[in-house]
Amino acid sequence: MKILLTGGNGMVGRNIRDQADSGRHDLVAPPSRELDLTDAAATDAYVARLEPDMIIHAAGRVGGIQANMAHPVEFLVENLDMGRNIVMAARKAGVPRLLNIGSSCMYPRAAPNPLEESAVLTGELEPTNEGYALSKVMTARLCDYVRRSQPELAYKTLIPCNIFGIHDKFDPAVSHLLPAIIRKIDEARRTGAGSVEIWGSGEARREFMFASDLAHGIWTAVTRFDDLPGMMNMGVGQDHSINDYYAAVARVIGWHGTFTHDLSKPVGMKQKLVSVELQRQFGWMPSTPLDDAIARTYAHFRTLPEA
Repeated sequence: MKILLTGGNGMVGRNIRDQADSGRHDLVAPPSRELDLTDAAATDAYVARLEPDMIIHAAGRVGGIQANMAHPVEFLVENLDMGRNIVMAARKAGVPRLLNIGSSCMYPRAAPNPLEESAVLTGELEPTNEGYALSKVMTARLCDYVRRSQPELAYKTLIPCNIFGIHDKFDPAVSHLLPAIIRKIDEARRTGAGSVEIWGSGEARREFMFASDLAHGIWTAVTRFDDLPGMMNMGVGQDHSINDYYAAVARVIGWHGTFTHDLSKPVGMKQKLVSVELQRQFGWMPSTPLDDAIARTYAHFRTLPEA
């Protein structure tokens, strides 16, 4: 099967590529210089020329709270353009299957946890990443519309919980929570710092999955695509406080300092734990324990020039 993978150089995309079975699938993962998803005409032409059997849409502009708050226009417009253009190009070319990778940011800030797929579009979004979330909601809903109006086109969405792991971004300006923690505590260990600052009280709760596990789940969804619901979460079924994540990273790295809290900083939603009921029914769950995932991510970080 010929599969077009967008975002093949991002963290999720690179983990998907790492696990690709080249004997079973012809995986085409063009860089952005070859396929500019913000250019509708170019995207139409590329998809029509390639004639893929399936598209995995994993491309996007991503970042943590700081990046989202600093660049809301870019996070909304760029992700909106990419999602709309690839879905519409697939529809025009008659691509029969599309797997859209969404985000748990799509859920309303006040929705009860665990977050069920039916909660999307039932309330106000979290303001700190609203632009990104709106773009993801729109792309998922567009997939729904296509699937309903043209049943021969099976366009579906996976909604992962927070992801971290190999190929992550560790730059404080754009990194998500866990890679940012890894960098901060590694720096404290190397410099001999006795304390590390945590934004907020550290009581907010988050769910994180190892990116390699998500890639395995995506390939499982590809293999069993017909069994997949139109929209399904992918999570680990358990969350931890931000304080817990700092403690876990310190434990893995071997740093024995203390933590302080800056209560003036934004922290986002108080809890974000996705429901894994449909995922369990589908028959897949991640397998990597948190400490092992942190250790493997830290080992990867230490190989980078910025470390």
